Amino acid sequence: MPKVALYKQDGTQAGDIELNDAVFGIEPNKHVLHEAVAMQRASQRQGTHKVKNRSDVRGGGRKPWRQKGTGRARQGSIRSPQWVGGGVVFGPTPRSYSYKLPKKVRRLALKSALSTKTKGENLIVLDALSFEAPKTKQLVEMLNKLDVDTKTLIVTTEKDENVTRSANNLQGVKVLTVNEVNVYDLLAHDKLVLTKDAAEKAGEVFA
Repeated sequence: MPKVALYKQDGTQAGDIELNDAVFGIEPNKHVLHEAVAMQRASQRQGTHKVKNRSDVRGGGRKPWRQKGTGRARQGSIRSPQWVGGGVVFGPTPRSYSYKLPKKVRRLALKSALSTKTKGENLIVLDALSFEAPKTKQLVEMLNKLDVDTKTLIVTTEKDENVTRSANNLQGVKVLTVNEVNVYDLLAHDKLVLTKDAAEKAGEVFA
């Protein structure tokens, strides 16, 4: 089982904690990580692109000239695609880009992302995390004492409004609960700060 240091909010070490080897100690699967990130980014696309096809453009109800005898090519509408102002052929239409990966693949991607953080020594476990009131200054002081000065993802067991609001004004700091943890956010942030309860819950849920 991987063993990491357990810290207090003031930056002092409070011992060690053993993490679930099946979640934090596997060999990361890079292909699955790529697939999970691609799925998340595709699902975030709005898909609201739209062009006017032949049925959407205005006008063109009358045949521009008679079929035969003019010497010109036959035409049925001035809103045909070859005319200026005509409809667009095969243009983008509103659609959803989202898709799903199999449940086992998604779980393997999460475990791979968590194991990547553990192997790279970018995982910090806190015995507890709480603030009496939303104070960005206190959160900055805590991160400084933990020697964290890069993009950081903080994961708690339950939603704590004081912790969340304390991080809102900090660029590069994001707070999620264990149930909201996703591969994209894990890889997009350099450091992962887990509470002890969140680490234990992740070890149970994702195993």
